[in-house]
Amino acid sequence: MTIRVLLVDDHAIVREGYRRLIEKHRGIEVIAEAGDAPSGYEAFKKLQPDVVVIDISMPGRGGIDLVRQIRQREPAARILVFSMHASPTYAQQAFRAGARGYVTKSSSPDLLVSAIRDVFQGRPALCPEINQAIATSTLSDDVSSLDTLSPREFEILRMILNAKSTEEIASALNLSPKTVANYHCEIRSKLGVRSDIELVYFCIGKGLIAPVTAPGSA
Repeated sequence: MTIRVLLVDDHAIVREGYRRLIEKHRGIEVIAEAGDAPSGYEAFKKLQPDVVVIDISMPGRGGIDLVRQIRQREPAARILVFSMHASPTYAQQAFRAGARGYVTKSSSPDLLVSAIRDVFQGRPALCPEINQAIATSTLSDDVSSLDTLSPREFEILRMILNAKSTEEIASALNLSPKTVANYHCEIRSKLGVRSDIELVYFCIGKGLIAPVTAPGSA
């Protein structure tokens, strides 16, 4: 049986590279590609792939919210997140939204293919990098307030950190600006920060975003 894969990533060249990599292996076929969350969702509805491979960071609505949307439509959907983010928080939010696997883009190519097979078989798939990060986080008994955020709240936080305006977030998520503003306030309340400046520093401290380095500094 051939595993039918939908690939969702906003970089066309990256998608082409992954397609070639995946299709070198027998029994796996990339049946469609999508460059953003809305087109990825439409492709899922139309084609009903066996496995959806989704990037997190895309223009507009991101991958975690797409995972949530797909799983709301089809609870049995098999979804693998393939992301540059090696933070355990991203992985935990992806699983909370309904993903069954999480592999970083720094992983070996063969690991992506084996993760697709694992997710198709109903087995969870984690790359060693994320597995170790989650284990370390768990062993340290450091429960972060980020864990209190829902997948939708986390997606809005991700968009805020990407400097998206309330109106842009509302448009991408099909929400009213007032609803987004309410989410924004709730996120700051849950994380215990009083302003967006504090929010940015909080997220830098948690490894969600990298601090800005001045040009020419080492």
